[in-house]
Amino acid sequence: MELAYTEIGVGEPLVLIMGLGAPGTAWEPHTAAWSRSFRCLAADNRGAGKSPAPPGPYTTAAMADDYADLIKGQELGPARVVGISMGGAIAQELALRHPELVSRLVLVASWARCDPHTAEIFRTLPLIWDRQEVATALLQWLIWTPGWFAAHEDELLAERTAPGRMSCSAFGAHAAACVSHDALDRLGGIRAPTLVTAGDADLFVPPRLSRELAEAVPGATLEIFSGAGHTHHWEQLDRFNTIVEAWLLGEERPL
Repeated sequence: MELAYTEIGVGEPLVLIMGLGAPGTAWEPHTAAWSRSFRCLAADNRGAGKSPAPPGPYTTAAMADDYADLIKGQELGPARVVGISMGGAIAQELALRHPELVSRLVLVASWARCDPHTAEIFRTLPLIWDRQEVATALLQWLIWTPGWFAAHEDELLAERTAPGRMSCSAFGAHAAACVSHDALDRLGGIRAPTLVTAGDADLFVPPRLSRELAEAVPGATLEIFSGAGHTHHWEQLDRFNTIVEAWLLGEERPL
């Protein structure tokens, strides 16, 4: 599996793993800041963007192996790795299956295993993915807080009819990887210094799941973003970028 990716910046390599249904270009608000310090590689997960979309279902382990091939093929390892949501689940598997390739780890709005609430969301979304406006609206209600929605209503409404959506089959394969991910009993094997971030108003992946994740990774630091949701990395962009950059540069306690 050869993943498509974009690259920006110079310095030590930073591999960025995006979440459910999104291409690597969604990292641009972050790479605009982090590229001052790092060589940022933002890939399209299998099934997303310009990467191949083999038949599903997918697993986070197989997708982690995709990234291992990318890191080894580009001679990037060991690399810093940041994963958002499903990307955080993939990053967990990458750190467990290929520990020699990961030097520092950031897991954003992610989970070690689904609870029934979150699993049901992942099972339901593919059922309506062919109804673009309805599915996108539901996803927006889950990931953004009401305050952000009110301030960006026109932008979010426009996204509901935007072209270039992931196919139903690929989206379903991504969702299946989210549901089947369960690394909780193995997270004690992660040796890379790890930062976990979560929004305390996250309806999609409730912060209790991020707490469970942080508690299972030895020595992990948990950073909670008050008043922010699943997309706390956008809702509090400057604070998030600053905290993560400091962590990636080796400051064990975020600013």
